[in-house]
Amino acid sequence: MYDAIFTAVVAVLLAHEGGYVNDPTDPGGETKYGISKRAYPELDIANLTEADATEIYYRDYWFRQPWSKFAPTVACKLLDCGVDIGIKSVNVCLQRALRACGRPVAEDGVLGPLSVDAVAKTSPLMLLPALKSEIAAHYRLVAVAKPGEVQDLSGWLNRAYS
Repeated sequence: MYDAIFTAVVAVLLAHEGGYVNDPTDPGGETKYGISKRAYPELDIANLTEADATEIYYRDYWFRQPWSKFAPTVACKLLDCGVDIGIKSVNVCLQRALRACGRPVAEDGVLGPLSVDAVAKTSPLMLLPALKSEIAAHYRLVAVAKPGEVQDLSGWLNRAYS
């Protein structure tokens, strides 16, 4: 049902997200496989299966974005971190990374034809490190804006650079 790239990408994502967590200090609240009760209040999070989470990631993230058109390494980073920081934020990070690679695109979080074309014209060997750097910068800004979450910065940076 899923293409080979999505299947490989979602395996990385599920490994990063892990299983069931109900940490009262986590803004996402009850979470399993990265699916939070806050984002999906109708779901029984404790009984969510990997297959359910995979379907949500396909339907609500992968299918709605042009990420499958990109190099697998770039697509993987976008899905993995897009789940964590949000689609618009990760798309802005991609657009900033494109600008860092000399591709003048708008930083609006929408991957329209100009952004997709810019990705196609940029070597993933240049784009991926720039994307990781922009995602790391996003996490640093979150830590500055929300000092209560600074303890998570090290883990976030590991995720950005992995």
